[in-house]
Amino acid sequence: MQVQDRSSAKPPKPPHQESDGQLLPTSAKFSKPTKNLDFSTCVCENLYRIIILFILVTTVAALFFLRNGAYGSDTSALLCIQSTQSHAIHPQLPQIRWNSIPPIADKSSAFANFRSEKWIVVSVSDYPSDSLRKLGKIKGWQLLAVGNSNTPKDWALKGTIYLSLEMQAQLGFRVVDYLPYDSYVRKSVGYLFAIQHGAKKIFDVDDRGEVMDDDIGKHFDVELIGEEAKQEVILQYSHENLNRTVVNPYVHFGQRSVWPRGLPLENVGEIGHEEYYTEVFGGRQFIQQGISNGLPDVDSVFYFTRKTGLEAFDIRFDEHAPKVALPQGMMVPVNSFNTIFHSSAFWALMLPVSVSSMASDVLRGYWAQRLLWEIGGYVVVYPPTIHRYDRIEAYPFSEEKDLHVNVGRLIKFLVSWRSDKHNLFEKVLQLSYVMAEEGFWTEKDVKFTAAWLQDLLAAGYQQPRLMSHELDRPRANIGHGDRKEFVPHKLPSVHLGVEEIGTVNYEIGNLIRWRKNFGNTVLIMFCSGPVERTALEWRLLYGRIFKTVIILSERKNVDLAVEQGQLDHIYKYLPKLFERYSSTDGFLFLQDDTILNYWNLLQADKTKLWITNKVSKSWTTVSATGDNDWFAKQADMVKKVVANMPVHLQVNYKESVKSEQSLTICNSELFYVPHHFVADFVDLVNLVGDLDIHHKVAIPMFFMAMDSQQNFDPVFDTMKYQQKPPSNLTMLYSSEVAAVHPWTISSEQEFIKLIRIMAAGDPLLMELV
Repeated sequence: MQVQDRSSAKPPKPPHQESDGQLLPTSAKFSKPTKNLDFSTCVCENLYRIIILFILVTTVAALFFLRNGAYGSDTSALLCIQSTQSHAIHPQLPQIRWNSIPPIADKSSAFANFRSEKWIVVSVSDYPSDSLRKLGKIKGWQLLAVGNSNTPKDWALKGTIYLSLEMQAQLGFRVVDYLPYDSYVRKSVGYLFAIQHGAKKIFDVDDRGEVMDDDIGKHFDVELIGEEAKQEVILQYSHENLNRTVVNPYVHFGQRSVWPRGLPLENVGEIGHEEYYTEVFGGRQFIQQGISNGLPDVDSVFYFTRKTGLEAFDIRFDEHAPKVALPQGMMVPVNSFNTIFHSSAFWALMLPVSVSSMASDVLRGYWAQRLLWEIGGYVVVYPPTIHRYDRIEAYPFSEEKDLHVNVGRLIKFLVSWRSDKHNLFEKVLQLSYVMAEEGFWTEKDVKFTAAWLQDLLAAGYQQPRLMSHELDRPRANIGHGDRKEFVPHKLPSVHLGVEEIGTVNYEIGNLIRWRKNFGNTVLIMFCSGPVERTALEWRLLYGRIFKTVIILSERKNVDLAVEQGQLDHIYKYLPKLFERYSSTDGFLFLQDDTILNYWNLLQADKTKLWITNKVSKSWTTVSATGDNDWFAKQADMVKKVVANMPVHLQVNYKESVKSEQSLTICNSELFYVPHHFVADFVDLVNLVGDLDIHHKVAIPMFFMAMDSQQNFDPVFDTMKYQQKPPSNLTMLYSSEVAAVHPWTISSEQEFIKLIRIMAAGDPLLMELV
């Protein structure tokens, strides 16, 4: 997204004018007689032009020489100088009569009388996404969508307030005159609208984020005062090193090789964990920055250099790491993707309009943090609060140019900046003015700041009172009793863009690759054996690879987190598990009599169905008209279900079944359902209802109805499958196939034996024994 220039078009060039001031038609310029153009005459008549041209060429060459000589060894310094020279201005400081600003009331919208204290504000450029629909259903929060010139004209979402361009223009806010038509920075109108309608908290987010557990209050500190507020101390970065002005919070949450958008690139290599922390009393964390799983907020440098192809990022952070505060004098990148602003920091919501789009919210964040110190507030970074999906949409480095060129210099400037103004809004305006003087943004943002502050007051906002900051005071010594230790987990990551301590060898690289591939896949195991002896072992084996391992058994065991389910109808238990993990890539079902060689699944297509339909001993077709009464009853119930199937499911099923007098049976020890087939699976379970269709009959019926067999992924076609186990199980096992059946584990000793055999495919398994 490029910031749109809304200035008026340039006036047309005037027609050619002679020295006497009379206008001549264009053709008149060429109507004079042509002179003799021999070489000597040409040189004489154009000598002054030749001299001027020579001077210009010499000047350009000199500048080029100086540029390469003086700055060639330091590209970043050159870029910084170029940017400063191109942006440095001498703006005019707007004069505002703060006590003479008339109020602005909502008289044009249908929501004039609506009030809510908690708002979610998003920018929308396309029709509502699934993530946005979920945001709109979060209890206690009002979703506000702000449109731009790219938003469909018929955009609508039940329960959501939508501000079209036309509605924004009618609200009467001054800032509208400065906003680009095609950018997310139009959210500034949305912030003002929310404040005008009673907002006390604003969750600033984008439309691809899904709040974990659909509960914002579970992760953030939504209440800072009152009975629901948490009276607690918060871990805080140490302020002992006064030269340390910016930190990478991702290290604290377990991903030291990942860095956030807006972190100066010279700080990317700072990957060591904190020697110690201090603590601060909670209650003034007016800006709360959340971490995002999946696609965290990373810059284009990271995005285009830390993966090999078009695979989507799925990066995970430590959900159990404590939140951490920033002391005065230290900053952190703050974005508009996953951040809560409390009312004391509503002035900090302003998104600058004269910088590139991907720099706007980050520059806002640094600007806001510096001003936050003036009212005694601070920023706190929280463990993963949302999951953002990587749409693999490239954006050019040029949209971040204002970050990579200026952000390091900006941080140093902000930490050293001081103001003698006596109220917050005067300081806000003064800082915006000085930042324009320094070339961090242009005079347009000075005027925009003035309009923003006036609109805030007109919407009924009261600016917070100033408090003395600590920047110029001597810092207290940190005693041993004040030092708090926390060692972050080093979570698996393939994004090793910075120097790591130790060697990432071949085996660890494989483990990382497997985890990356299946880290968002849920494994559902049914244990027929004694779970008291095997449940923990199965989780230990497969939990390293998959998002989570759910264990079902005939008997529930709360202590071991084993859920109850009957194998004969196990498919009826799956929909509630699908609903519990609604944002996963898919679900892999596995019985404990089958061994899964996960390292051989990497080539399988996770968007397709997997099942053993090509394994003849597992998938069979029998006659429903024979002497077997059980087959006949099962076939009759299958016909009832098929008769009620929606058209697409019924057509698929009948294309796969050769005869209505036959019945397909699959032992169904192993199958995979991708996310986009979950809805069909659930519909089929509902169609079965109370019918007593066996698991071995229902699963193949479901799969043939969901898709054509020719579309099934063949990953299980070559698995080793026998009806009965051999006397020597080691003769059955092979590490070169996707799965092995049958295999019986009933004790810890048998599990250890299995691990040692499987180590042929995953050598790191030997560390478990």
